Amino acid sequence: MNHETARTRLSEEKEQLRGLLGESDQSGAADRAGADEQGDWTDSQPSLTDEEQDDAVAAGLRLRLAAVTRALARLDDGTYGASVRSGAAIPEARLEADPAAELTADEALEG
Repeated sequence: MNHETARTRLSEEKEQLRGLLGESDQSGAADRAGADEQGDWTDSQPSLTDEEQDDAVAAGLRLRLAAVTRALARLDDGTYGASVRSGAAIPEARLEADPAAELTADEALEG
């Protein structure tokens, strides 16, 4: 993938993630406000589950946003397309599938 295409895709994804994260934060705040409302004991468990789901979604969005931000930084410093672990080239097909890929597929499987 050429760097300009990668930059465009990553920048667009970054904006989408920021929007989704904002929506997730609003949803979490609404769930927390609802959990604080007076109700009976049976109402508290579903609210807690909603809060936990909101937190998990927000955490996943933050992780992806961080990965996209790091990929944009690699584009800026000229290391995009190379594994951050070994320096080996990341195959084009992998970068097409995930422009924020930091490792080769083999390295990602190794953990």
